[in-house]
Amino acid sequence: MVVDDQKEVRDYLIGDLGRRDYLVDAYPSAEEALARLRRRPEEVALVILDHDLGVGRMDGLEALEVLRREAPELPVILLTGKGSTELAVKATQRGACDVIDKDPHFGESLEVALTRGERLLESIRGNRRLRRDAQFYQDLVRESYHVVAAGPSFRAVLEKAQRLASIPRPVLIVGERGTGKELVAAAIHYGGLRRERPFVKVNCAAFTGTLLESQLFGHEKGAFTGADARRMGRFEQADGGTLFLDEIANMAPEFQDKVLRVLEYQQFERVGGTDTLRVDVRVIAATNADLDRNMRDGRFRADLYDRLAFETIRVPPLRERREEIPALAEAFAQRIAKEVAGLRPRRFSEAALDLLGRQEWPGNVRQLRNVVERALLAALGQDVEPADLGLAGESSAPGAEPEGFVARVERYEKALLREALLGVGWNQKRAGERLGLSYDQVRHYYKKHDMGSDPGAPQ
Repeated sequence: MVVDDQKEVRDYLIGDLGRRDYLVDAYPSAEEALARLRRRPEEVALVILDHDLGVGRMDGLEALEVLRREAPELPVILLTGKGSTELAVKATQRGACDVIDKDPHFGESLEVALTRGERLLESIRGNRRLRRDAQFYQDLVRESYHVVAAGPSFRAVLEKAQRLASIPRPVLIVGERGTGKELVAAAIHYGGLRRERPFVKVNCAAFTGTLLESQLFGHEKGAFTGADARRMGRFEQADGGTLFLDEIANMAPEFQDKVLRVLEYQQFERVGGTDTLRVDVRVIAATNADLDRNMRDGRFRADLYDRLAFETIRVPPLRERREEIPALAEAFAQRIAKEVAGLRPRRFSEAALDLLGRQEWPGNVRQLRNVVERALLAALGQDVEPADLGLAGESSAPGAEPEGFVARVERYEKALLREALLGVGWNQKRAGERLGLSYDQVRHYYKKHDMGSDPGAPQ
């Protein structure tokens, strides 16, 4: 956003910023600019504001005070035709990130000021992401303490995580897939002294050896084909905070030595670089593999294991914490209903909870959440019943005959249509586009399954 009462200055800045790929809104007065900002504040990333905006109008310093109250993080560059030290001090005190004169060196000064502003903007965005991540994980951990941790086994896990939170040593979290290992890592980070610093996550199974090295350590420009710029690695990003290495067993043995060196000395070099970088990073690692067997087979270094396993937390599978399943199912149902427009929360019948409690859950909590979500979309009655779960051993009531093929197909048809309708605000044409059906086909199934009487349908 550009604010200057001189048209020639506005035109110059529009052209100059346009060449730098900025989208520019320009205004002759602070009053007009502030009105625009109040309508759509999320669209404004940077303000260039003139100090002298004409007689009888709000000047730049006054506008700065308003901006600091209404958009305290927004970077502002103040322009002046009559620069002075006193004005620069006042502008800085009121929150300007830079003050530049409209003199013969204006273009060069603007270049420097924009570079500073962009760095500040990137820092602000990073802090916002950090705060969003922190809030997300704090909410998850809070829900776990009050809902999931109703059972003694998982409550013991979280209590151990809390004890380890402020001890600056590595932690190894082991457990089957879907048990909540990342949640435990987040509980350790956000429960300790590093909670205001970054919590950086890397899935080691998602990268091959070369790519993983670049991900963790970063690389210099030209280090390999496609490295057209220097890139900061995850260890640098996590400096002062916590690095969560998920699926640590998927690291190639030859690469594990490099990770061990960082754990021991907190220093490394970027790929293609020679400068040694030093960091302060706490590492939390997780795996669902049998590391003892991997070490015997030579696929995991024993010295890396010893370093990571300063403390080990085992997250029990869901089949060992069946007492938590009812609370988990109800909590997931509430959360999913908030996430999906038009979907109302339903309770689980006793028969449905009994069926959930009898499953083996190889995918653990993650699998349970998926089952709950599908059941909410499939359920047509007031409660979720066993037939809505789509699980082995389902029945609509104890002793009932198994549901026939045609009935199951029709129930699935109705569930698919209901899910599509809910996702588009019950618009039949758009639901058809989602399902690959014509409008007439959607109307046919809508009438066939009496969707107008559905509890989620608009009345």
